[in-house]
Amino acid sequence: MIDEGPTMSLIEHLEELRRRLIVVVISVLGGAVVGFFLSRPVLILLRDRLPEGQQHLIFLGPADAFGAQLKIAGFLGIAIAMPVILFHVWRFVTPGLTKRERRFIWPVMLAALLLFALGVGIGFIIIPYALNFLLSFAEGLADPNLTIDGYIGFVTTMLLAFGIVLEFPIVLVGLARVGILSYKRLAAQRRLAIVGITVFAIVITPGGDPISPIILGSVMYLLFEGSLLVIRLMRR
Repeated sequence: MIDEGPTMSLIEHLEELRRRLIVVVISVLGGAVVGFFLSRPVLILLRDRLPEGQQHLIFLGPADAFGAQLKIAGFLGIAIAMPVILFHVWRFVTPGLTKRERRFIWPVMLAALLLFALGVGIGFIIIPYALNFLLSFAEGLADPNLTIDGYIGFVTTMLLAFGIVLEFPIVLVGLARVGILSYKRLAAQRRLAIVGITVFAIVITPGGDPISPIILGSVMYLLFEGSLLVIRLMRR
């Protein structure tokens, strides 16, 4: 039996969305404040991911180093606030779920956090491969002098993108849960999914080196198969 609560009007939905967005923004800003105090050791950690011999970063403007730390703080703010973000997404969609479906939310939220962390971890592993490939184009032509602001912007964008991209199994399971997708349909399109994952991994990985898309594509395919297994078990 569907657990139906009181119906909310469009205005009430928009007001609820506004309140939750405010909480999310405040959480991200609070996480960014904490992240700013952690930005220096994180910056050193990211600097160490540069290829050997290229770990000397430069800056061209007086505010570049400060800007790089702000970018790290912003990335950490989103990462730290991710549980709050996911919780308020859940609370916003909860009125549309049955009582039985709401029991699955906490495992789904935990999985979403783990997938985000996995995506960031993969991006962290890929950094030197992508940079080696990109810097190889300048070999014999110019000496690389990476700016701290440009490098940190490149890396934090990549890490955040990878973390968000690996949330796709949650989307697949959610669409299957509401009946838009099915195990039979997804399994029948496995070859198409492999092609799509391959193309997507090549497009999204920075630099175009062969190692990065192989790593990302392999993990995405394993997660796709894992999503199929979860969707199949949901039918029982």
